[in-house]
Amino acid sequence: MKYLKYIGIVLLIGGILFASAFFIKSNSKSSIVYYTQTLITTTIEEKIVATGKVLPEDEVNVVPQIAGIIQEIYVEEGDEILAGDLIARIKVVPNEQTLNSAEGRVKSAEIVLKNSKIEFNRNQALFKKEIISEQEYNASELRYSQDMQNLSNAKSDLQIIKLGSSGGSSITNTNVRATVSGTILEIPIKEGDQVIQANTFNAGSTIATIADLNKMIFEGQVDEGEVGKLSAGMPLVVTLGAIEDKEYEAKLRLIAPKGTEVAGAIQFKIEGEVYLDDEYIVRAGYSANASIVTDQKIDVIAISEALLQYDTKTKKPYVEIETSSQKFIRKDVELGISDGVNAELISGVTKSDKIKVWNKTEPIKRGEVESEDDASTTFD
Repeated sequence: MKYLKYIGIVLLIGGILFASAFFIKSNSKSSIVYYTQTLITTTIEEKIVATGKVLPEDEVNVVPQIAGIIQEIYVEEGDEILAGDLIARIKVVPNEQTLNSAEGRVKSAEIVLKNSKIEFNRNQALFKKEIISEQEYNASELRYSQDMQNLSNAKSDLQIIKLGSSGGSSITNTNVRATVSGTILEIPIKEGDQVIQANTFNAGSTIATIADLNKMIFEGQVDEGEVGKLSAGMPLVVTLGAIEDKEYEAKLRLIAPKGTEVAGAIQFKIEGEVYLDDEYIVRAGYSANASIVTDQKIDVIAISEALLQYDTKTKKPYVEIETSSQKFIRKDVELGISDGVNAELISGVTKSDKIKVWNKTEPIKRGEVESEDDASTTFD
């Protein structure tokens, strides 16, 4: 019985040792099988993308020549108009104090003129009788003429206050007309609103905003880290958020000399002249993106950005090259321009090298790997 007991103990210990060895050997193998890729030949473009909107090149605000109340509006937003077309009519509502003062000046001028006329008539009779000198007669005639002119001016001032203008210009001043040809973008007032004319202290009330929608510009913002790569005259490709699968050519014409802080970053305004066509109607204020190619290399050897790793200390890029099945060595690489997907490879790796796809994290069964040509993929 003791003999059988010893045999059982030996077999138990042997089983434990075998299981431990098998477990250690199994865990020494990597649970992840890495794919590999090779270098590719492609065209790489380094781009700057600016966000912004499309706006009319020129917008004109139509302001009245007199203050008053909008009596009637003859156009609507979106209407095409020509320079000189009637937009609105203003009804003049005079200020009571100003009106009273103007009427008082007219009455005073009438009194002065009446007295001057009497004096002139008397001096005229005396001059004919050669009682007074010609100089004295001419002085009385001058005063009479001046007083007549003062009365005329006072009456004109009174008419301007009452009607908005004097004489035949009344219709011109109370009628608001377009100063340029284009499209009515906005009418910020309505009938019955009170408006004022432009003066030294006020820009005046805007009756309508007019612009030519056939001449549009792209206005956007570029980060300070990229503005140094731009220069006037560079071509742009503008895409609009409201029009899918449509690109418009443009030309960069302005880079702001001064930046502005936006959400903690310095942004510089850029403007580009957009070349429109008749396929779609482009409305003012559409959101847009402009792509600017700052560098381009055609048919260069490139590496996928996903294959690159960066040294934690030097921050320099490197890749891992397969030497045998699932065994890799590190190689430093030198890169050129990048488009965010592929980067130009200057040195460090050859086209025949198999580069590790290092960011594979999900375990793969051995049977699946064999069906994938030994976990190697090649891209040309």
